[in-house]
Amino acid sequence: MPRRTLLMFLLVLCAGRLAAQDLGNLQIHGFATQGFLYSSANNYLTMPSSHGSLQWTEGAISVNDSLSDSLRVGMQIHMYQMGQIGGPRIAVDWASGDYRLNDQLGFRAGKIKLPMGLYNDAQDVDSLFLWTLLPQGIYPVDNRDYDLALLGVEAYGERSLGARGGRVQYSAYYGESTLDPDGGYLLQLSEYGATFPHPPSGRDFGGDLRWVTPLWGLMVGASAQSQAMDGAGPEGSLHMAPVFLPAYYAEWKKGKASFEAEYWRSPMCPVLTLGPEVFAAAFDQRALYGMASYQVTQKLQVGAYYSHNVNKAADTSLAENYSKDWVVSGRYNFNQYFYGKVEGHFLRGTGLGYYTSTNPNGLQPNANMLAARIGFTF
Repeated sequence: MPRRTLLMFLLVLCAGRLAAQDLGNLQIHGFATQGFLYSSANNYLTMPSSHGSLQWTEGAISVNDSLSDSLRVGMQIHMYQMGQIGGPRIAVDWASGDYRLNDQLGFRAGKIKLPMGLYNDAQDVDSLFLWTLLPQGIYPVDNRDYDLALLGVEAYGERSLGARGGRVQYSAYYGESTLDPDGGYLLQLSEYGATFPHPPSGRDFGGDLRWVTPLWGLMVGASAQSQAMDGAGPEGSLHMAPVFLPAYYAEWKKGKASFEAEYWRSPMCPVLTLGPEVFAAAFDQRALYGMASYQVTQKLQVGAYYSHNVNKAADTSLAENYSKDWVVSGRYNFNQYFYGKVEGHFLRGTGLGYYTSTNPNGLQPNANMLAARIGFTF
């Protein structure tokens, strides 16, 4: 971890020096973070958090260039280590060309970010958020790379509805998603004895529609996605028929205060075949959260949220089928480059964030957790 952390910070610092130079339309941005977790019980996100863990290092660099008034290209590379998840492999988060005809219509192609919910297409930039961990029922950090982007095309735009109507923003996409080879989904499958030389993938399509209302500071929206998955390995195969995933969200900003809420539903039935045995797991995940934050000073921000996730296809009285998380958080910006976050989690249920391989003695139904992160951004 120390060598990897040092390498990433040196890489970002060097890029920061480049970004400070006059590079015309070329823009270079990046970040590096070091996280810490300590939990009163259980090991969270594959880290030995019950003893305190620093096994959470992340960094990314993005490059954007405007080739003309209408055409823009860019990409972001990313590396992370979170306990048993991630590793030294440098991955491409996204890489795309963006051609904008006018305000009403534009197109992207390549590995494009998914416009799903409030934060999915922004969750790769830690410096944007107060929160050390976004609500895990909707934005699971152990599968961020898979959720963030797909290989495909997108059409997008916005249209004014007049002074009394606000404006609408819209997008539609089509492409192929592939599981992160270093992510949580494949680690969970390996715990069942299934490995895949080529990560499972599937066709996805969907869209997002949001209305910036004439009521000052209020925005509401909805997203929808059709998702499928197939993969084969030496021990067997994985198949998930296309499923429909809806999401609804709202955001209201008033002065120094901000309020957000989301609701997602994920009904799916993945089928895992291992030799002669067939395992079909039914899920009907209902996830929601409500959050509030306040900018106390230019440097200090505080907030809280409640996140709720339950599998309605199973016995919801069992701790393994739900997760409830009360969170209080604070962030301090030391200067325009360095910031720190600290967060308290009061976890009830074990439906999210826990892995058998790092909890061999079983799980306690409740746990409290401290999460902290320090970051550098430019």
